[in-house]
Amino acid sequence: MAAPFSLAAAPAAAINLRSVTSGLFATPTADPAPGGARGASGPVHAEAFPKSRRLLKPADFRQVYDQGLRIPTRHFVAFCLSLPAGGGPKAGFTTPRAVGKAVQRNRMRRRLREIVRRQLGRLSPEWRIVWNLRRAALTAAHADLAADVERVLDRCGAAPR
Repeated sequence: MAAPFSLAAAPAAAINLRSVTSGLFATPTADPAPGGARGASGPVHAEAFPKSRRLLKPADFRQVYDQGLRIPTRHFVAFCLSLPAGGGPKAGFTTPRAVGKAVQRNRMRRRLREIVRRQLGRLSPEWRIVWNLRRAALTAAHADLAADVERVLDRCGAAPR
């Protein structure tokens, strides 16, 4: 019967931990594939939804809530604000806790975000829109949500500036 392996008994040259672990934590040196999720150096496609197209700061949300046009629908309430600064149309999404548990709220947000992402290119660059979801969005059909989003975008585009 062979003796159990012992690290102390192995010669120093036989174990080289650096060569074993060198590939584990290495970062890729090549650029990611074009159109991939990484890297914002490429052009922004019309249907892309990068951070530059999203409202991220609470102050931005508050400004749209306070100064924007309120458009209620059955599935959500949209707040639209036209700012001369431009920077591309931007969208933000909020869901009150009273609507449901986190899993449900996140699912609703993902569904609406995908619909908005595809249609946001229709708006001119000065628009900021905050979408506040209602409980009815949880069970709404995709076509119903898309129709409501289209109505809001048409109304925002026609609103006086």
